[in-house]
Amino acid sequence: MAKKTKPAARAVPITRTSKAAKTKPAVAKPAKPVARAKPVIIVQPSKRVKAAPSAKSAKNSNGAVGVVPQITPREFETSLKPVVVRPHPEDHARQPYDGDTAIKLYLREIAQTPLITVQEEITLAARIKRGDKAAAEHMIKANLRFVVKISRDYDGLGLPLLDLINEGNMGLMKAVARFDPAKGGKLSTYAAWWIKQSIKRALANQSKTIRLPVHLVDKISKMRYAAMKLQEMFGREPTDDELAHELGMTSARVTQLRTAAIRPASLDAPVGDDENSDTLGDLVEDEHAHTPYQDLEEKTVTAMLREMVAMLSPREEDILRFRFGLDGGTEKTLEDVGARFGVTRERVRQIQNIALLRLRKMISLLERVRE
Repeated sequence: MAKKTKPAARAVPITRTSKAAKTKPAVAKPAKPVARAKPVIIVQPSKRVKAAPSAKSAKNSNGAVGVVPQITPREFETSLKPVVVRPHPEDHARQPYDGDTAIKLYLREIAQTPLITVQEEITLAARIKRGDKAAAEHMIKANLRFVVKISRDYDGLGLPLLDLINEGNMGLMKAVARFDPAKGGKLSTYAAWWIKQSIKRALANQSKTIRLPVHLVDKISKMRYAAMKLQEMFGREPTDDELAHELGMTSARVTQLRTAAIRPASLDAPVGDDENSDTLGDLVEDEHAHTPYQDLEEKTVTAMLREMVAMLSPREEDILRFRFGLDGGTEKTLEDVGARFGVTRERVRQIQNIALLRLRKMISLLERVRE
């Protein structure tokens, strides 16, 4: 007899509870009141940035696996608003607002953010790569004093210092969005190039009526500081040859840079501080303008010529007036004069030559009488 087999036991699904399910629900704690800060420097995201196609997986605090969006530096840069020098309204009400006052207020505000260490730069850079706007804002605010330091080197080249600082802040934002500490180097070393590039581009595009190339603006800046250095050494203004030796270029090139550095002046600019003072155009001589003596001489010669023409025969007088426009009209060709008086072109030329010969005799006779 065959042995009876027992039916197989049915598999019972075993469910495992995740660690997140075992944890107790977190109790929300009341948020502490946060002191309100003065809205002096604002760097905020303008729009939510969409995640790039590439993404990395990471675990959150509860152990669950999620997706961390990876965005490009250009997308992260465009999501930030520019850093603008904006003094507090209370300070503006207490004292008159000018460029020096705004710079002092701006320096006082940016000094409230402490500097960051190299390790903090690495930590913030990692957060920025994950799209953390707060980390980017903190890194930008901590390096605003570095922008002011670089901007002072370009002061006096055509743009106010406040504008240079604003342009440098734009370069700092680009550097923060692209900074990668894994490649070595500090943020200040990397950001210096972006800050200088933004400032030089602004000087080339905005400082002069005639736009200069960016590389030429850089050379003019180097020539300017070399001239200041040599002036302190010699106690006088350096010559082109001395500047050429200091900069490692020819004297002709230094002369070209000096010429390019000259700023065009407006003829409508006032000479003095008074609003009713003369303008520069009132003091510049017009080489093409007639002097009173020249105007008097021209009127005298014109009147004398009309008297001499009136002494000719009526036919000669009419032909000369119509041919040369002595009555204020335009000059006519021999064909036009012949059609007007009903004669041929050759006959008009003969009458014209006879009349001009008689005028020359009258002028020579008049000069003899004057002598």
